[in-house]
Amino acid sequence: MANSSNNKGSTKLKKVWIDLDNSPHVPFFLPIIKSLEKSGHQVILSARDSYQVCELLEFYGVKAQVVGKHYGKHKIFKVLGTILRTLQLVRSVWSQKPDISVCHGSRACVIASHLMGVKSVVLGDYEFTSKLKPFEPNWYVFPEIVPDETISSLGARILKYPGIKEDVYVSNLRPDRGLRTRLGVDKNDLLITVRPPATEAHYHNSESEALFAAALRNFSGKPGVKILLLPRNKRQELELQETWRKEIASRHILIPNHVEDGLNIIWNSDLVISGGGTMTREAAALGVPVYSIFRGKTGAVDHYLSEKGRLIMLETVDDVHSKLVLVRRNTQTDFLSEDRPALKTIMSYLEAILGSKDPSTIPPTPAAGEVVRTL
Repeated sequence: MANSSNNKGSTKLKKVWIDLDNSPHVPFFLPIIKSLEKSGHQVILSARDSYQVCELLEFYGVKAQVVGKHYGKHKIFKVLGTILRTLQLVRSVWSQKPDISVCHGSRACVIASHLMGVKSVVLGDYEFTSKLKPFEPNWYVFPEIVPDETISSLGARILKYPGIKEDVYVSNLRPDRGLRTRLGVDKNDLLITVRPPATEAHYHNSESEALFAAALRNFSGKPGVKILLLPRNKRQELELQETWRKEIASRHILIPNHVEDGLNIIWNSDLVISGGGTMTREAAALGVPVYSIFRGKTGAVDHYLSEKGRLIMLETVDDVHSKLVLVRRNTQTDFLSEDRPALKTIMSYLEAILGSKDPSTIPPTPAAGEVVRTL
């Protein structure tokens, strides 16, 4: 993605450093990057070689400097890895002199910004955020659904935007009618897309793995049903291939051999089962039936979606059998995109910060009416 050098707004040309720390950050930041460049700002991109970050950057044609990697699930290695990546980021970004940094929970980015004297903005969607004292960011930006009392102790100024994180980018969806064919899924097959739990994450709960296994056992042998399995990294993929070797050989379970657009995978699915937050919320934002097998602390956004009937939480193996319903949906319909003010609100905050204004004085963007789709 080329950097722009034109000054198209009243705000003086600034440099914005964005750090892509995890796979979901790539599609999330695409519209933010485009909006910043359209306004004439220069975007500096760094990325961590973890999960599918690099593959997604290549898929979307985005160029970023790859700095650091994932250091495994053990806490001591995570801490040491964060320290090492922080130093690597300082070394690689220092000479470019960014005016602000923006990330979605990248600890190394926040600490590196503090060490370089760069103002930092952290976008978040989960209230159980670890404090980074004494390296707190200057601003946190959360969905307005997240209760103030759960984040008031974070030690930074807090801003809110309407909707959920996924509203920032789901409007970019352009349905891909050839995706099922590329994946080897017949048009008459009922397609279940499954995202395994993040077994290497600090928040992982082993109960999620039991629910994941129960779902695969329950549906992988049903005639006319295909399960599209989306491993989080190569290590997990190899483990799944070994565990589910028979089901994969019979093509009841499919694992893509290349990266595809995540939103299009969801849109072409009849239902989604996920052990993580991003894919469940993406499906909810697109109006696709979705079930969560995540068993860590449940955030306010997921509680909200569950209360609205847009997300079903599976808490026990019995729930997998009793609550999970196979229903075919019309995946050939057009996506009904509507105005979602989340991106506009976030951009108004960033423009204010870049212009040395107080973003908290910006009037909130009215939330769009909630759209309920029948599919």
